[in-house]
Amino acid sequence: MAGQDISGREILTVAEMYAADSHAMENGISGIELMENAGRGLANAVLRQFLHQRVHVLCGPGNNGGDGFVVARLLQDAGWPVRLFLLGQQDRLQGDAAHMAGLWTGKTEPLDENALDGADLVVDALFGAGLTRPLDGGPAQLAEKANGLPDLNIVAVDVPSGLDGNTGEAAGACFKADLTVTFHRPKPGHLLMPGRQYCGDIRVVDIGIPDSALAAIKPVGRVNGPTNWRDQLAWPNAAGHKYSRGHLLVNGGGMTQSGAARLAALAGLRVGAGLVTCICPPAATMVYAHHLTSVMLKPAKEVSDVEALLADQRLNAIIVGPANGVDDRTRDIALAALKAGKSTVLDADALTVFQDDPETLFDAIRSPTILTPHTGEFKRLFPADQDRLSAARAAAETSGAVVVYKGADTIIASPDGRYVINNNAPSWLATAGSGDTLAGLCGGLLAQGVPAFEAASAAVWMHGDAARRFGPGLIADDMAGLIPSVLRDLMPTR
Repeated sequence: MAGQDISGREILTVAEMYAADSHAMENGISGIELMENAGRGLANAVLRQFLHQRVHVLCGPGNNGGDGFVVARLLQDAGWPVRLFLLGQQDRLQGDAAHMAGLWTGKTEPLDENALDGADLVVDALFGAGLTRPLDGGPAQLAEKANGLPDLNIVAVDVPSGLDGNTGEAAGACFKADLTVTFHRPKPGHLLMPGRQYCGDIRVVDIGIPDSALAAIKPVGRVNGPTNWRDQLAWPNAAGHKYSRGHLLVNGGGMTQSGAARLAALAGLRVGAGLVTCICPPAATMVYAHHLTSVMLKPAKEVSDVEALLADQRLNAIIVGPANGVDDRTRDIALAALKAGKSTVLDADALTVFQDDPETLFDAIRSPTILTPHTGEFKRLFPADQDRLSAARAAAETSGAVVVYKGADTIIASPDGRYVINNNAPSWLATAGSGDTLAGLCGGLLAQGVPAFEAASAAVWMHGDAARRFGPGLIADDMAGLIPSVLRDLMPTR
């Protein structure tokens, strides 16, 4: 069964999901109705994805367990053999969970070390996304046992028990699900690593919460996808020309470090910048010229030569950093670009060069700016004592730039608090030079006037989609040539 497309969906934190539930109940939808809808959505997902199997439902003492009672009842009604195991005493259940337990006509067995024996499929309804402590005792032992049974299918209610719904982190044992069914909207923990791996396939089901809940909550996070930024992209028009599509500068490295800038330049051109110019040391000019035809070259010996280029208002965007060297020249060119008010992408060496003085960089950021650090570069500029999402959002606020915190779960964070989490990048995108291509996509979109947050979000998604189209064996040289097919599918029909 193909995974559900959740691109563009709002992301709700655990607290925001509680608020959505409360909003629904304040508007006449009872908790019992929400729980019944949740259990029904989960049961339907199980019936669609799995063949008739022996099911063991593991219920916790709260609302997650209440969802489990609903699932058990509905699967039993569908003719599946179901056993239900409860953590704690049934007479101590409260509220909606107690009501659903009362509708269960089968036997309720105590949760113990034998709760998995004889099962083909386990429904983990022990603990939900709000659990902030490690699993312990019997639940922890069952999680470890379940994960070690290769033929056992595991379906998680909301999130796998042991997973933090806000961070995607597991402090201890955690069920590793084949399918996770959550409700209304995804949570950060479904998308952030390692949570995404613990969740398996993710399905979001509608449980009847009205759309007015989102209007009231005003969530600032989304899953990355074209619906978030497609209307901000610039497309060629009959009255346009190359100069109206922006002119991107790419600051290049020396003779044996030219590849990174060339990858960035080609990506910037392919994504739609009208003109792209590589700035290179004079001694490296022939190396660049040998490899580039559509990209122009400007030899620049001194930083003052680059500053003279930046004085040209037609040159409206610049990328600094890819294989530029961690030296004063890179630092001075980055600061000159920001002082000139250019839309700027700072990557690689242009980030590391400020590791001893990040405040100088942050103070200089006034124009649209995108920072693209991987984890090592991020830690050189920003505190890393928080989870990835919190750290990325704090970094954007502190720096005044859009931060692309790269990884398997790339986060794009805006200084105004908005963020997206990307989930379309295949594992083979982790190849030398792919980050240089990403910087080029960011720069090419900035050159066309796309706002920095949307440019970064679009670039990251296009980067992942291009890699998906190519498949295993991808190298960075392949990527720029894949961008036209990505754009073709994004382009609006006239």
